[in-house]
Amino acid sequence: MAFWDNLFPGRAASQFDSGSAASNTIDLTKRRPSVSLTKQGAATGNLRVNLSWRMRTSDLEGRSRQSGRLLRNPSQFFKPEVVQAHTQGMVNVDLDLGCLYELADGSKGVVQPLGGFFGDLNGAPYVKLSGDDRFGGSSGETIFVNLDHKDEIKRLLFFVYIYDQTPAFDRTHAKITLYPSNGPRIEIELDERAPQARSCAVFSVENAKGELTVRREVRFVYGFQAELDRLYGWGLQWGRGYKTKA
Repeated sequence: MAFWDNLFPGRAASQFDSGSAASNTIDLTKRRPSVSLTKQGAATGNLRVNLSWRMRTSDLEGRSRQSGRLLRNPSQFFKPEVVQAHTQGMVNVDLDLGCLYELADGSKGVVQPLGGFFGDLNGAPYVKLSGDDRFGGSSGETIFVNLDHKDEIKRLLFFVYIYDQTPAFDRTHAKITLYPSNGPRIEIELDERAPQARSCAVFSVENAKGELTVRREVRFVYGFQAELDRLYGWGLQWGRGYKTKA
């Protein structure tokens, strides 16, 4: 951080929210919840939406404290370590990225790993999931949107849910990054603690009079897709779905 940022703390925050040449990123926050892809000149080509996550650093503090005790008491090296499976800090979290869509002709549906609804990029709904990452790797999960067909898209709602029904949003640090065909990338952090939530509406894309606008939602719910559907008025029929074995 520069010396001037210490003198004017608001200056640094403003630059962070609006993006900068150094980071080439726009962060959507409660203070700045929306951005126009049309005004950014990014309403054509393929919009890439990526979900990535990692375990929160607080979950690693226990192991760090244990290492410190070993340094202070070398005799502890000779004592067997107590292994606890699936403790609060160590749990396998499978976050999935999905997208509810409504097209200009009134057709509606979902693109998601659950049930194998992977979509189509060159045909309706012009939204396609590239794959299902079950381990939270650096590549994460990615959905592409073909904005060359934006006139046929009315609205989109991107959401994240926990497939294995283990509420663990509070133990992961998840982020969604949008990579438009032009201009800075857009980032949305799932930074609000919601220990019992199983789904989160992250952001929406709306086509109003030819202008595409991305709006931050970050709305956690305790149910799954059906509850998100109800909150945002999609009107789909939902049933139990399963994944194929990895």
